[in-house]
Amino acid sequence: MIVIAAVIIGAILGWRRAGQLGGTRADRIQYAVAFALGLAMIGVVATIIVHRMS
Repeated sequence: MIVIAAVIIGAILGWRRAGQLGGTRADRIQYAVAFALGLAMIGVVATIIVHRMS
């Protein structure tokens, strides 16, 4: 569940960041995917930590 939320938040943040930099639609998609993957990895680590602690 943490990973899914992280992917969605990452995609939104990436899309907005590319928009702030004046990127085209392709730039926005690339940023959204990159941010989503980055936050997904952080979400996986957070999920593992939460699972091990419970």
